[in-house]
Amino acid sequence: MPNRLIPYRQDLKQRAKDLRNNCTLAEILLWNELKGKSLGVEFHRQVPLLDYIVDFFCHEMLLAIEVDGDSHDHKVEYDAHRQKALEAYGVKFLRFSDKEVKQQMPYVVGEIYHWIEEHQQT
Repeated sequence: MPNRLIPYRQDLKQRAKDLRNNCTLAEILLWNELKGKSLGVEFHRQVPLLDYIVDFFCHEMLLAIEVDGDSHDHKVEYDAHRQKALEAYGVKFLRFSDKEVKQQMPYVVGEIYHWIEEHQQT
């Protein structure tokens, strides 16, 4: 399946680059599990989509993975609005807490792997 491009604001490119250079520990740990097509598909970090930036994104699967840290506790409404806007473009979301990524990595990677297996077209 060819990658489908989702438009984004050009000014977000620099912000995404800054975020890639200042990742949280949980994002670094999860990236080490996702990079290099280790789960059979390619992920990218801090990807601009529409007016937003998602933590990890697989163009092939239209899958966004978000690591929700403490800062997300104050952004529940914003995150819901952002997710709904991106879902209108066919983007699917998997969300994990910062704590899950740091303390339950096998579970997190397993959930992502199983989601990909279930949704891949053969």
